[in-house]
Amino acid sequence: MLPVTNGISRAQFIRGKFSGSKQVIRPPWAMAEPDFVESCTRCGDCVGVCPEKILETGRGGFPLVDFSKGECTFCGDCAGKCKSNALNKRVDVAPWSLKAIVASSCLTLKQVVCRTCGESCPVGAIRFRISAGAVARPEVDPVACTGCGACFGPCPVSAVMIGEILVEAAA
Repeated sequence: MLPVTNGISRAQFIRGKFSGSKQVIRPPWAMAEPDFVESCTRCGDCVGVCPEKILETGRGGFPLVDFSKGECTFCGDCAGKCKSNALNKRVDVAPWSLKAIVASSCLTLKQVVCRTCGESCPVGAIRFRISAGAVARPEVDPVACTGCGACFGPCPVSAVMIGEILVEAAA
């Protein structure tokens, strides 16, 4: 088991990567990262069964999601194939807490009209706020967004990321 301290793994610490900026996205319904790493047998069954072909084998042989290959349809095939229960699909639990995040490199901030992410979103979670004298900017509805990644690949400037949204605690 690789312990995680301050959001980085021991391997990242040894390599001098203290930012923890590269978030590894595990398949849907994955356990918390420390538990996942301990439970996953690295058999690759989940990778082979993914109909969207977005799962791949990452560092250490653990599965990860690559949204540049497509979106997750949450079919559950990966979890159904997982013998170790590192992926455990339950109907009362969301597949993950990931959401779309639009970065400051978005074309709309440069006054270029682009609605690719919104047009790609299957649940309509990305809408565009119209403002006088400016190009409409995308806004992600965090309640509606499933984090499926459909908006990630089509973005012409790679301004869409899929990740955890940090919510500041009320003081």
